[in-house]
Amino acid sequence: MRRLKNHRFAHRKEADIDVTPFMNLMMVMVATLLLTTVFTKITVLDLDFPSSNGSGDVDPELVHLEVTVHPDALVVADGRGGAIKTLPLVDGRQDYAGLSLVMRELKRRVPEKRDIVVLLDSNIDYQTVVSVMDHVRSYPTVVAMQVVEAELFPQISLGDPPPKST
Repeated sequence: MRRLKNHRFAHRKEADIDVTPFMNLMMVMVATLLLTTVFTKITVLDLDFPSSNGSGDVDPELVHLEVTVHPDALVVADGRGGAIKTLPLVDGRQDYAGLSLVMRELKRRVPEKRDIVVLLDSNIDYQTVVSVMDHVRSYPTVVAMQVVEAELFPQISLGDPPPKST
């Protein structure tokens, strides 16, 4: 009897491992992970810095519009020294809504114009710079029942304001 038992186990085949259910699970997990992945949107603003030719002269035909950012006001000017609009602080904050309205009116008057110079006082914080650039570059509007960004002056140059004459 003993011989038969040993003989019976000797002819037994080893079982194959079936990995099909595991592979199916991996395929479902990969698809789920790809569908739930959040893709990051990074926006890059291209800036045109004014050329430094040493003399400080700027061709008035090239630069027509400028926004000077002071700690106490925003000044929109024509680039030749004439102020178009001065926007003082509103409730202790810069008047971005007023700036956007002035930029829309200027764009309506000169629709082909795409460039503007933003002149920054020395002690202006980064968030103010970004907010001014956002309001000068575009504004939200509704087109076909969707909110889109309408273009104002997307080509932004940064610079220092001229020194105040006393």
